[in-house]
Amino acid sequence: MKPICSHTFLSRTALAGAVFFSALSAGAATVEVAGVKLEDRVTLAGKPLVLNGAGVRYKAIFKVYAAGFYVEKPASTTDGLLDQPGPKRMTITMLRDIDSAELGKLFSRGMEDNMEKGSFAQLIPGVMRMSQVFSNHKVLKTGENFVLDWIPGTGTVLTIKGKVEGEPFKEPEFFEALMRIWLGPKPADWQLKDALLGKKKGG
Repeated sequence: MKPICSHTFLSRTALAGAVFFSALSAGAATVEVAGVKLEDRVTLAGKPLVLNGAGVRYKAIFKVYAAGFYVEKPASTTDGLLDQPGPKRMTITMLRDIDSAELGKLFSRGMEDNMEKGSFAQLIPGVMRMSQVFSNHKVLKTGENFVLDWIPGTGTVLTIKGKVEGEPFKEPEFFEALMRIWLGPKPADWQLKDALLGKKKGG
């Protein structure tokens, strides 16, 4: 057998390592939750964000939607995520057809359940506007998604099916109230909350 020179061996080893590393990188580029692929890193307002956690919202035994939360620095507590000053993103993809108006009402109720009444009252105009936007879409079908972006200096940007809807909701409290639907003391789904906080694998 012809001996392999050290240079050739090292070159092949380096190539194999590079291929293996590329495979790992490619595998880490997306996270799959209930068949929905989420990027593990995104850029928002010029800032790199990482996927803090992702999971599935269940109603009884039915899967309703898959959600992922992005932030600059990973954290395992609600305050640790929401108190960060940079941009943030919540992305939600439907796993079944949902009446959009009903979804808007559920979000409004979720915000109210996780806030003091006085604080919620101040956000009612924004809540009504958001509910109307969802109502206009009639139905969100399986595979369709919407995104809630917090951009400092701009506000909360709502994007449904790839289209930005209206003017941003400028109050920081509005985005925080929205996020507490999933991350607050009375979350929509406790398992989803844990998944978004990175405490368990969702889906």
